[in-house]
Amino acid sequence: MINKEYPPHDMNVVFDMMEEILKVGDCDEKAMDELLFLNRLMSGLPAEAVEYGMMFLHGSRDLPSSCDEIMPLYVRFVSLAEYCEKIESLREIPENMTHEDIMARSDMLNSLTDHENAFLKPLLGFRDGSQNSDSSQSQENNITPDAGENNESSEEQTGSLHLLNSNAAVFVCSDPIKTALYYENNLGFRAVHLDDESMPHIKLTRDNVVLVLAKGMMEPLRKIADVSYDMYLYVSEPLLFYNEIKGNGVKIVEDLGSAEDAVNSSVNRQFVFEDIDGRHICVSQELSQT
Repeated sequence: MINKEYPPHDMNVVFDMMEEILKVGDCDEKAMDELLFLNRLMSGLPAEAVEYGMMFLHGSRDLPSSCDEIMPLYVRFVSLAEYCEKIESLREIPENMTHEDIMARSDMLNSLTDHENAFLKPLLGFRDGSQNSDSSQSQENNITPDAGENNESSEEQTGSLHLLNSNAAVFVCSDPIKTALYYENNLGFRAVHLDDESMPHIKLTRDNVVLVLAKGMMEPLRKIADVSYDMYLYVSEPLLFYNEIKGNGVKIVEDLGSAEDAVNSSVNRQFVFEDIDGRHICVSQELSQT
């Protein structure tokens, strides 16, 4: 529960307040890195999303549905604020304490573990890129996509500068608006209409996946090249996505096999669906999850 008085709109002041508390010490060694991690993620949000985060800090829970995807970030932000308040409160030791005061203090001390267990855990598909550094608290945190604990190449690059952030497949469509509506209503994507000097297009996003729709004559890639599918989508758990899109009426071309059968299969656990333009998209379980 939040007890301190925070500014109504300026999140930078809130982070400064928490930093002053953590710099004193007497807290988990990863607490400052957690603060830097959350600060970097928050700084990448639109101003409106940051404002909703401040509303969440002040107790508002009636936020628009557009906040649902980043709600875990708001929860971690408030959890760190509560942690800092508890650390600050525990530093003050009253001269005379009743039995109730002692028990309340003990409960507060024990509750710190609940906050600390979340420190530097992957969040919104990102992780703290400097958590394995010996001097991580003295460095500017690097935020890197979370590729799983078994991704050796990712671990080798920990702490390095990542210039490449994401990529986007370009789908040529006879009617980009019709395709965008299909991906929004049936596949859970969100559309943003963008225009630049060279190519008016529609950008579709969901989680870490980005698609760009451009108008033109299209032919599924598998019909003009020696490939089985027009695109791969890698997911953590194919069954969840399979049930979601099948319930939305998406045409399933190749069904999802059972987890038991996947153990002896030569390919990852996967299924294939056909989109509104006839593309066959293979949804496969990412390697780190098999």
